[in-house]
Amino acid sequence: MKKRDYYEVLGVSRDASQEDIKKAYRKLAVQYHPDKNPGDKKSEELFKEATEAYSVLGDEQARKKYDTFGHEAFSGGAGSAAGGFQGFADFSDFEDLFGDIFGSFFGGAMGGRSRSGRGRSGRDLRFDLRITFEEAAFGAEKELSIQKRVSCVECLGSGVERGSSKEVCKECRGSGQTRIQQGFFTLARTCSACGGSGEKITKPCRSCRGEGLKFANVKLNVKIPAGINDGQRLKLRGEGEEGVGGGRNGDLYVEIAVDPHPFFRREDSNLICDLSIPYTTAVLGGEIEVPTLEGKERLKIPAGTESGKAFKVRGGGVQELGTNRRGDLYIKVNIHIPKKVSGAHLETLNTLKKIELEELAKSSSNKGFFSKVKGVFN
Repeated sequence: MKKRDYYEVLGVSRDASQEDIKKAYRKLAVQYHPDKNPGDKKSEELFKEATEAYSVLGDEQARKKYDTFGHEAFSGGAGSAAGGFQGFADFSDFEDLFGDIFGSFFGGAMGGRSRSGRGRSGRDLRFDLRITFEEAAFGAEKELSIQKRVSCVECLGSGVERGSSKEVCKECRGSGQTRIQQGFFTLARTCSACGGSGEKITKPCRSCRGEGLKFANVKLNVKIPAGINDGQRLKLRGEGEEGVGGGRNGDLYVEIAVDPHPFFRREDSNLICDLSIPYTTAVLGGEIEVPTLEGKERLKIPAGTESGKAFKVRGGGVQELGTNRRGDLYIKVNIHIPKKVSGAHLETLNTLKKIELEELAKSSSNKGFFSKVKGVFN
């Protein structure tokens, strides 16, 4: 069967960058990896084909030979004359790549194993925290109560019953990996028998059933920074589920939800407040009392203020996250129109109405307007 072009296998152009080739292979490897498609022969063949293609195109020297001689570069023909291909000179790129791929299957680097040993990394956790508008604006300290798995006190996290010990895994002979031949190179994968630990438990701890972890209620204090906003999250490194056998602890992600405020709405670090004022204050001017996050302040309203006018209270907003700067408070005034009036109020308004109509009739600009209207309809 004729081999497909390596560029076609990875779905990239012949002038693709090394980074594009790596991304294309990573996508295919995740899609067709045997651990994700157990027993699927077609996926296994596609995985081998993609891996073989990447083993050549992922190495710049091998890629140059392939671009010149094609598949013959590595079949003893033109490739031998060109110096032949002995496989990857540097497998560190493959190690990093497959660390990402295996991590997506098992929740950690190389099937959950720690890069520095055979421990299993702890899972990341999420905690939803609701805070008040003021706590988001000024910051706060909250105590969280979290259910998470921690090291078993009976076996000290080993998973082994006291007085017993672990045995070397017979499948991988303690290495934590089994090896698969993929064309002309060998690919290591996490041992399925021991989960990559290299050891097997014959007498599991009765308290944690060999897991090395047990659920416990843990109290944790977390500082909410001033200026945090609704929908943002905090990352508390190492406060997630505990690792096993020397593996790193997971992280805790605190998702923030902020309660709405009865007066203010927030736009970045600025606050907006809608406030109604009497018609007389808008016309004559005056001083009104306005709310702020710290209390109440007096605000001067100039005569002739129109509805919708916004007044700025400098520094009356929310602290910008990670700085000492504060936004501003904008008071947006709207003229209050009563739906019902009676008594002296109604009498006063009727008198005012009569005066305003007389003033309007005397206005020169108004006379000009009515003259233009008359000309249109005559």
